[in-house]
Amino acid sequence: MNTDLMKALRFSEFGPPSVLRIEKVSIPEPGEGEALVRVKSAGINPSDIGDVAGRFKKTTLPRTPGRDFAGVVVKGNQHEGEEVWGSAPNLGITRDGSHAEYVVVPVETLSPKPKSLTIAQAATIGIPYITAWASVVNAARIQAGETILIVGAAGAAGQAATQIANWKQARVIGADITSDPIPGTEAVVNTKSENLRERVRELTAGKGVDVVFNTVGGVLFEPASQSLAFGGRQVVIASSGNPIVTFNLVDFYHNFSRLLGVDSYGLTSQQIAEIAHELQTGFETGALKPAAIEIVPFAKAVDAYCRIAAGQTKTKQALSFD
Repeated sequence: MNTDLMKALRFSEFGPPSVLRIEKVSIPEPGEGEALVRVKSAGINPSDIGDVAGRFKKTTLPRTPGRDFAGVVVKGNQHEGEEVWGSAPNLGITRDGSHAEYVVVPVETLSPKPKSLTIAQAATIGIPYITAWASVVNAARIQAGETILIVGAAGAAGQAATQIANWKQARVIGADITSDPIPGTEAVVNTKSENLRERVRELTAGKGVDVVFNTVGGVLFEPASQSLAFGGRQVVIASSGNPIVTFNLVDFYHNFSRLLGVDSYGLTSQQIAEIAHELQTGFETGALKPAAIEIVPFAKAVDAYCRIAAGQTKTKQALSFD
């Protein structure tokens, strides 16, 4: 038996999740400033589906996808033997990702796993919470007492942003394709049946919101912009449908509005580590709570990808390697 081999999810061509295969490959060796982590659990994100589909120009083949993980350091780090969690912008893109039994990552991306989280929970925090923090805290600089509109509040990044905004003592208005209550929001605007701008103005006594965190973009970009209070800022992380949007530029500059873009792929390893440290405090103190998850055996990884791509999952998927 060759003990230098590991199981990894691989794709050699771009396409639907059916192009993925579980293969046996060599266990990678960490280089200078890197660590080898035995992956115990790894989250699957929508961006992983996009990676396999070829939506990221820098992805090289063949490749193992996956950016988020939790596991144990086995080589190349002062924390050998300790449980860690992490994420890295180039995992699954220009270097093999976390959907394998072992992954090599820059040492600086690693943080001790919050004791309040299980391994599977920690593995699913990464991209949603890192993106939300980079947007709401670092880009928008949310302040206590401000009001934030979260477009796509029922999604993973939206739920993370809601918790972070609550932690920062901001008032949260959610917007999504539902009227169902969303935890942490004081009101939910149904973007299918309600006029976003008008409803937000009603909820804010005509003022508008200080911040918009927009996880949808597309046709909801302009209504979100129109929901801003004087001097408000909108952070956009995605654009569903047509990425080309229009808005009234005169209204925009008269309102002293600000538009900010955030892409988690553009964050450095050091920036990710700094955010992870902040998140660790939030989870340890109970200010932040993990979302509901479904643990999936690694043997069924391709099936999990297929179900996510088909919109058949309601909870975050966490691959288990135990």
